Amino acid sequence: MEGWALLKGMGLGLAIAAPVGPIGLLCIRRSLTQGQLMGLVTGLGAATADGLYGCIAGFGLTAVADLLVSHALAMRLIGGLFLCYLGIGTLRADPASEATRVSSRGLWGAYASTLVLTLTNPATILSFIAIFAGLGLVGSSQSWAASTALIAGVFLGSALWWLCLSWGVTLFSQRLTPARLKWLNRLAGAAIFSFGVLAIGSTIRL
Repeated sequence: MEGWALLKGMGLGLAIAAPVGPIGLLCIRRSLTQGQLMGLVTGLGAATADGLYGCIAGFGLTAVADLLVSHALAMRLIGGLFLCYLGIGTLRADPASEATRVSSRGLWGAYASTLVLTLTNPATILSFIAIFAGLGLVGSSQSWAASTALIAGVFLGSALWWLCLSWGVTLFSQRLTPARLKWLNRLAGAAIFSFGVLAIGSTIRL
């Protein structure tokens, strides 16, 4: 039963991580400019956040979920401002001729920034709760061991996606010229900045 729960969790993790959003763009850009390891660590920050939100949904931690939802506007505003900052930085960045070396401090910074950025999106926890409830993955019949396997699967599935994405982008980067990298920087920066503006705009409308 735990094995089946693990597989279901991996499927959920892949499905949630795969759509291209601001985190995906960050992973792609960092993989191109700083190497596969930096891209992977960026994705692992998002995978950790997915695992935490999956834990809240899977174990029915309603008090934590209610706290996050009650501060949804502030979290969305912070996340939107951070995305705008990252977008501007990406727009202004010059393309690197080769992947730059990164220190352990740089890796931890990439991991932490992506973790915080993903956690500031309160819609994620609502998505997890809706998906878990809709698939009947939450309930009295769900054992602690099965729930734990499910959460582990969510993290592993998400991490697998980021591993494949960073690896694939690194292979593709060998065909990119500096001029194309410059345009990719501009497109990625504009897209990330747009995500930030949309997030801020949603808080104003609400």
